[in-house]
Amino acid sequence: MAAELVGGALLSAFLQVSFDRLASPQFLHFFRGRKLDEKLLSNLNSMLHSINALADDAELKQLTDPQVKAWLCDVKEAVFDAEDLLGEIDYELTRCQVEAQFEPQTFTSKVSNFFNSTFTSFNRKIESGMKEVLEKLEYLANQKGALGLKEGTYSGDGSGSKVPSSSLVVESVVYGRDADKDIIINWLTSETDNSNQPSILSIVGMGGLGKTTLAQHVYNDRNIEDAKFDIKAWVCVSDHFHVLTVTRTILEAVTDKTDDSGNLEMVHKKLKGKLSGKKFLLVLDDVWNERREEWEAVRTPLSYGAPGSRILVTTRGEKVASNMRSKVHLLKQLEEDECWKVFANHAFKDGDHEFNDELKVIGRRIVEKCDGLPLALKSIGCLLRTKSSISDWKNIMESEIWELTKEDSEIIPALFLSYRYLPSHLKRCFAYCALFPKDYEFVKEELILMWMAQNFLQSPQQIRHPEEVGEEYFNDLLSMSFFQHSSFGRCFVMHDLLNDLAKLVSVDFCFMLKLHKGGCIPNKTRHFSFEVRDVEGFDGFGILSDAKRLRSFLPILENRVSEWHIKNSIHDLFSKIKFIRMLSFYGCLDLIEVSDSICDLKHLHSLDLSGTGIQKLPDSICLLYNLLILKLNFCLNLEELPLNLHKLTKLRCLEFGYTKVTKMPVHFGELKNLQVLNPFFVDRNSEVSTKQLGGLNLHGRLSINDVQNILNPLDALEANVKDKHLVKLELKWKSNHIPYDPRKEKKVLENLQPHKHLERLFIWNYSGIEFPSWVFDNSLSNLVFLKLENCKHCLCLPPIGLLSSLKTLIIRGLDGIVRIGAEFYGSNSSFACLERLSFYDMKEWEEWECKTTSFPRLQELSVNRCPKLKDTHLKKVVVSEELRISGNSMDSETLTIFRLDFFPMLCSLLLNGCKSIRRISQEYAHNHLMYLRIHDFPEFKSFLFPKPMQIMFPSLTMLHITNCPQVELFLDGGLPLNIKKNVSFMFKTYRLLERELGSQHMSSTLVY
Repeated sequence: MAAELVGGALLSAFLQVSFDRLASPQFLHFFRGRKLDEKLLSNLNSMLHSINALADDAELKQLTDPQVKAWLCDVKEAVFDAEDLLGEIDYELTRCQVEAQFEPQTFTSKVSNFFNSTFTSFNRKIESGMKEVLEKLEYLANQKGALGLKEGTYSGDGSGSKVPSSSLVVESVVYGRDADKDIIINWLTSETDNSNQPSILSIVGMGGLGKTTLAQHVYNDRNIEDAKFDIKAWVCVSDHFHVLTVTRTILEAVTDKTDDSGNLEMVHKKLKGKLSGKKFLLVLDDVWNERREEWEAVRTPLSYGAPGSRILVTTRGEKVASNMRSKVHLLKQLEEDECWKVFANHAFKDGDHEFNDELKVIGRRIVEKCDGLPLALKSIGCLLRTKSSISDWKNIMESEIWELTKEDSEIIPALFLSYRYLPSHLKRCFAYCALFPKDYEFVKEELILMWMAQNFLQSPQQIRHPEEVGEEYFNDLLSMSFFQHSSFGRCFVMHDLLNDLAKLVSVDFCFMLKLHKGGCIPNKTRHFSFEVRDVEGFDGFGILSDAKRLRSFLPILENRVSEWHIKNSIHDLFSKIKFIRMLSFYGCLDLIEVSDSICDLKHLHSLDLSGTGIQKLPDSICLLYNLLILKLNFCLNLEELPLNLHKLTKLRCLEFGYTKVTKMPVHFGELKNLQVLNPFFVDRNSEVSTKQLGGLNLHGRLSINDVQNILNPLDALEANVKDKHLVKLELKWKSNHIPYDPRKEKKVLENLQPHKHLERLFIWNYSGIEFPSWVFDNSLSNLVFLKLENCKHCLCLPPIGLLSSLKTLIIRGLDGIVRIGAEFYGSNSSFACLERLSFYDMKEWEEWECKTTSFPRLQELSVNRCPKLKDTHLKKVVVSEELRISGNSMDSETLTIFRLDFFPMLCSLLLNGCKSIRRISQEYAHNHLMYLRIHDFPEFKSFLFPKPMQIMFPSLTMLHITNCPQVELFLDGGLPLNIKKNVSFMFKTYRLLERELGSQHMSSTLVY
């Protein structure tokens, strides 16, 4: 295979950092100024290039040759040492620049003293270190003959061949699994019950067969509604099977609430209480545990479910299924035709299935090599999508990697081949993800900051921001299926096999602590992580004693509200990790003070102290001249930032939300590289304050607090918000602010107009009577989220309907709004993309003018604590999914009947706390309503339906009526059959419901 067709070795990406520094004029100037031997620079550069020429051949041969693998490990170690040495020089350069900038009067004398004392010592250290690294590299380069390594033609970092950034749409079709899906659904919906409750079925098959994908499609299939499960829950177990952890995770999935119980007996009782008498479906995904006694301990509370309860398991091992006393469904490889469909769907651009016969023949042969594994087909298809020529396809088809045996590597060849063809800069970013446990859900922005802290996001001549480079890298890995979207929120995950691949390629320098691994971590480890739930097995920092050149220290939290403790002194750590680049103590409650010695961490790029108990930061932290990221969120005792924070001139991200800090440090405007700032406090001397903000070239996120301190609208203009390429902007006035001139209030907000690329906007406590035009004139054409909260003096809403991309709108506490009319929409084609609309705490709101065409895509509507609004104003609002009305909304003495037929397309209705409503009416059959909840209706007595509920609501599957003491009448014919086992009522209606449902169902529906 031609070397130039390969993306470049992982080692090449690490070498590139050194190449960039060695090519820097500042480094040459440094050596000349210090009278250091300039030949050391050129020799190091030459030697690193010699090593780089061997890197690609070594990366492939290491899979089958242990000696080459050991050689490559030693080379990486030497390269990392060289990079650390160059990092020390970089720190000195930055230190001198900062001191020259901020202490010009004393700088000359300090430099003189430095030359006389420290300079000599530092010079010797640099020269000695470089000679040592050169000796190592020369020794390793001379071994190429004995190892049979050949020089390749690859050069550079591979960044020229950009991977297409278009992201593939998640498939809605599972190819070749229809029969498997039908078998599993038939098992779920069958009436035959196992004497051992609950009944268990395991989907068994090797990694990459699509077990999880199949289970997901079954879990969400409408056909299983026939089984009438009271509870459905999905739990990802993975290879960490701890009885308490797994049981608690099941409890959290069932209740949809976080549980921090540390006692198994307590968790068992809670889970038993939730499942007793309930028919449930539980999916346990990716189970590895082969110890029967551990499974029996988890199973105990599950056995209290009602007959017909089911547990669906996915696992790679039949022994796992056997120990769970489970039926087995073996998942086989895909048939040839189905394999081709999966491959073609990913290998060819949308609709582009017109390919020549030769390409088709090559593609068919590649498909044969994937052994019917969907993940392999998807991965290799994504790779070939980026290759346009027949020769590229042939090279991939003929690669030696296909010949790898299981003895050589457990990794599927197609996956390794996809990794092999990644550009070296993407290999480095992907390999770093080995710090994540399997099934870990990560946030894109946070991972990009981690890459930035490791110098992974370099661009030629620094023409692009690292954040932009990171976004591109992430999207490239996403488009190549190395990452995939999580089922929840804005997170992402990696497939288990890709997680294994990341750990394989980074085994020399990444280490994730597990409970079953004891002793110290390897001395060559550069990046270290541990799961907080394993913290009892983490004996302080003693295990790090051998890893003297550690670069990353990362606790992995199950969720962002987790906390952890450490027994040993945290401050001892600083003396052991002099080369650390990313240091996180997120959620460590034992950290209440940061030692002055933190200034010794000269290589530190990222420091996260969020969620700790610190009260202040030492002044010495301002000597961390290489610091790029500083996070202090949720440090509830932190009162101020260091005075000399402005000396951290490289800082790009500063966050200190939810602290006691209320003002910015002096000279804050000197942080010219800052991209993310949350929050910024406007000083009472607003002119100086906003000028400093205006001088910052922010991208990403910005929160401006105490906007009421801007008395002169021209000062707001000084903040220069419009020229900052922000994605998210928050504007906050003090809640008790009394406006002295509403016109000036409006002018201030007008002059804080953001850039047109803004996506999310929050406005709190604005005191103007009306909003400026930029809020609605579609100058914010990319805005997808808008929240207006406690703008109490506003008398009318702007034409928000003109915002063409808006998807979510939240309006809360606008006490001055009495009527919402045509001005809210702005045109006949208003709210073209709006999906979620919420109104809260609108005390005076009485009228709402609306047309059936006003919200063409509305899915969810919430009206909460809007007591004067009449329900007739809602009848023209077309909602397709969910309606929530709560907190005395529409609560007038004349409104006694809620007309459900106003909402014929509704799937879910939640009514809460409407004090005056006595009846709910519906004239015609409602074919869409599936979920109905009525809570805290003290006057509610009955439903007014012309026919039995079974006819009026054929799709209704869940009904909850609680805290409605006056309920007195249900229709003849009882409740719909679909909900007889999926219904909750409060105690006072027990006898009434016993008549309707029958006594045999009441034990599982009673709610006290």
